[in-house]
Amino acid sequence: MIKKCLFPAAGYGTRFLPATKAMPKEMLPILTKPLIQYGVEEAMDAGCDVMAIITGRGKRAITDHFDISYELEHQIQGSSKEKMLADIRHIIDKCTFTYTRQNEMKGLGDAIYKGSALLSELDPFAVILADDLCVNPDGDGILGQMVKLYEKYKCCIVACMEVPQDEVHKYGVIEGNEIEDGVFMVSNMVEKPDNDKAPSNLAVIGRYILTPDIFDIIKNTKPGKNGELQITDALCTQAKKGMVMAYKFKGKRFDCGSVDGFVEATNYFYNLEKNQK
Repeated sequence: MIKKCLFPAAGYGTRFLPATKAMPKEMLPILTKPLIQYGVEEAMDAGCDVMAIITGRGKRAITDHFDISYELEHQIQGSSKEKMLADIRHIIDKCTFTYTRQNEMKGLGDAIYKGSALLSELDPFAVILADDLCVNPDGDGILGQMVKLYEKYKCCIVACMEVPQDEVHKYGVIEGNEIEDGVFMVSNMVEKPDNDKAPSNLAVIGRYILTPDIFDIIKNTKPGKNGELQITDALCTQAKKGMVMAYKFKGKRFDCGSVDGFVEATNYFYNLEKNQK
C-alpha cells in the first residue's frame, strides 16, 4: 500500500508576487483552506497517513499550519468558530508530518531526491504538487485512482491530461502506447518540448506514484532543461525499461500556480460550496 506522500513545497511562487514575498504559495487559500491542505486531504483519501514535506526558507507557515495552535483554540473554544478548525484538527490527529529543506532550487527531481531522507528505501510513495489542485466530484480523487492502478501494475505512474498543442511547451510530455482505456505504457518523456517537436499532447501533471529505485536513478541523472534536475528525465530512464505508466485521470485539474488557474479554482469551489448549502 502507498502510505507516504511527498510534497515538494520549496519553490518561490514568483508568479504571485508580491503576495508570496512572505507567504508560501502553498498557503494561498482557495476559499478558507490553503492549497496544500487540499493536497493532504487528497492523499489521506488515497490511504496515506505520513506526509513528507520539502520546504525552504520562508516556509514556516506550512509547518505551523499542520500543528496545534493552543492560543487560537483557547480564544475560540466554545464559540461558533470552533467548528471551523475541525478539518485541520482531524488531519493533525490522523497524520504524521515530517520535513526537510531544499536549500537550493535545483528542480523537481532534486526536491524529490531530498525526500529520500524522509521516506523508506523499500516502499513506493506518492508525490503531490500542491499548486496542481485536483478534484473529482464523481468518485475517487486523482491520487486514489492512481493507487488502485499501482496495485495492478506495481510500477511508477504519472498522471496525465490532454492539453492544446500550443501549450505542450509548458509541461513534461509522454510518448507511449495505450494498453487499456486511459492507461499508457510510457516509452519516452520529454520536458517542455517545442510545440512542433512534442511526441504527443499528453502532459504530465503534479501527481506521481514512484518506486524507491527512483532515488538512485535521480542521483545518476544529469541536469536537463534550464539546468535543473528534472524528474521527467529520471522517469524517462525507467520508461526505457518498460517501468512507467501514464494515467489519463478522471476529474478536473486547476493550475493554481498561475493567476488564471487560481481564480478558476476559487470560482469552482465557491459555486460547489454554494450549491451544497
